[in-house]
Amino acid sequence: MAGSRLELVFGGTPPEGRMLLVGAGAATDLEPFDAGRTQILQGFYPDHSALKARGFDAVTEAAGDFDTAVVFLPRARAAARARIVEAASRLAPGAALWIDGQKTDGVDAVLKEMRALAPVEEIHSRAHGKIFRVTLPAAGWLPADWAASDHEAAPGMVTRPGVFSADGPDPASQALAAALPEKLPTRIVDLGAGWGWLSAEILKHPGVEVLHLVEADAAALDCARRNVTDPRARFHWADALDFRLPEPVNGVIMNPPFHEGRAADPRIGAGFIRAAAGLLTGARRLWMVANRHLPYEQALRDCFADVTELGGDSRFKILTASGARRAGAGRTQPKGGRR
Repeated sequence: MAGSRLELVFGGTPPEGRMLLVGAGAATDLEPFDAGRTQILQGFYPDHSALKARGFDAVTEAAGDFDTAVVFLPRARAAARARIVEAASRLAPGAALWIDGQKTDGVDAVLKEMRALAPVEEIHSRAHGKIFRVTLPAAGWLPADWAASDHEAAPGMVTRPGVFSADGPDPASQALAAALPEKLPTRIVDLGAGWGWLSAEILKHPGVEVLHLVEADAAALDCARRNVTDPRARFHWADALDFRLPEPVNGVIMNPPFHEGRAADPRIGAGFIRAAAGLLTGARRLWMVANRHLPYEQALRDCFADVTELGGDSRFKILTASGARRAGAGRTQPKGGRR
């Protein structure tokens, strides 16, 4: 666990001065830190909300300068570098920047890169990972191309490092878009909308009057706001598993995530199915795409009266359902991670 490595470094005494934690989540051991002097940069809504509930200053954009920072490495290399740049930009030369990560998240590669750029000390190993301290040199020590920058993932559409399918439209979303009927319902929710590619495709269909884009990743939703400028679009930074609207909608379209960390977990998609049932009027319809091997049919039958496979291929299946049993909706599973 990351917490065990933090305990090695900080023990039971909170560090002096202001502390910035970049990427700490709900499961991170935060006992070493004083909530009154700690800001946490966290854009994933479930983690953000949990951290705020514990009294921490959770933000989606860091503010001010800090005396010390800890970067928790994500899996995506570009996102990891962008986090390091963000943390370093908030510190003065000579300050300590700690970098923590699992071996599976590439911490050894990052350690090698850091050693070529700045003094690295106090390397601690525990729980299949490392935490180490970088003493910041003068400004300008990090490569300019490490900073987060826009990537054109589709014509006229941008993504940022770390968002799901940042290099281009997800093939599953493309398969779902191709299977949708020509005319769609008037009020639709794109549950787990990502950076907006599927939503833009939905808005090309006749019949749509309002489209709600629901996304837990603040960076992805910011991209969606830039990518989907149609006035019919409504944007919601929220946990899809808990999302509700004042009035039911008559269509939900989704490509739900199915990973918690690196492990496939069909309970996440099942939670999306229950959430969709809670959003729909009984006569209206859900369209979703799933990896062929994931067993979502039972969850669909538990929540909907009519379930049909529209098509797909060896990789994906396109499923549709209607007759929502709204009493069956609700959260009984862990919050989902990225796809």
